[in-house]
Amino acid sequence: MDTDSTYIAYYFEVEPLSPGVEILIAELGYAGFESFVETPKGVTAYIQKKEHLPTMLENIFILQNTSFSIQYSFEEIEQVNWNAKWEENFHPILVDDRCAVRAPFHEKSSAAYDIVIEPKMSFGTGHHETTHMMIQFILDTDFNDKTVLDMGCGTGVLAILTEMKGATTVEAIDIDQWCFLNSIENVERNSCQHIKVSKGDARILKSKKFDIIIANINRNILIQDIPTYATCLNANGLLFLSGFYNNDIPMIQEVCADYNLSLESQISRNDWVALKFKIN
Repeated sequence: MDTDSTYIAYYFEVEPLSPGVEILIAELGYAGFESFVETPKGVTAYIQKKEHLPTMLENIFILQNTSFSIQYSFEEIEQVNWNAKWEENFHPILVDDRCAVRAPFHEKSSAAYDIVIEPKMSFGTGHHETTHMMIQFILDTDFNDKTVLDMGCGTGVLAILTEMKGATTVEAIDIDQWCFLNSIENVERNSCQHIKVSKGDARILKSKKFDIIIANINRNILIQDIPTYATCLNANGLLFLSGFYNNDIPMIQEVCADYNLSLESQISRNDWVALKFKIN
């Protein structure tokens, strides 16, 4: 990233913070904002001045949602030190005392699974509820000799954990160029040998088959792609889904039922949810 570029910084104050900040970050990311720093009152979002348009916030739906109160201001700034911003705000986490997710500058963990992630602009450090819950599902699942798909891989953290747990063939796919490149870096950083990273969406899966599919994406994309996931699962295959809320469960479950996927278990954190399905 060009640290010498001129940037526009947007300062958002969000009520309620959860899930408002998470939704806002996701929408701003799709709109083209490059970096986010969560604050006690909300989030600061950055975009290069050359990429900025005055109308960029018109299609940010949460700003029109009366369930949230969001105020913002913006200013032009220069020479953002992204590494310093990232190091200041990225702290190591420990999931169920078994899996640590940390940055290269943190001390090595004594956890059974110690994952080193340099997230840069990608999602998926384990701090967000959905990634945290997916890590929990992976920790409680047998991956020995399994073939795995991590769809919407972000930083690649979930794919990396599945290889650490014994998966022999792992495909990590993301439609975002930055996530694609960041996943490759993190796969190498963790000395993984069985992960192939690709750029694209569910259309590149074609006739591939997997024992376990992990998809931590937003609700609408999941609903669109569940039929593809079902055709890509081997007999008795598992499908882990997250990226949506408790009140979305009936909609997700209805689509899964149409493709012989039965709900086995679920985890909730702060109204976010992760579901585990098995193909019949």
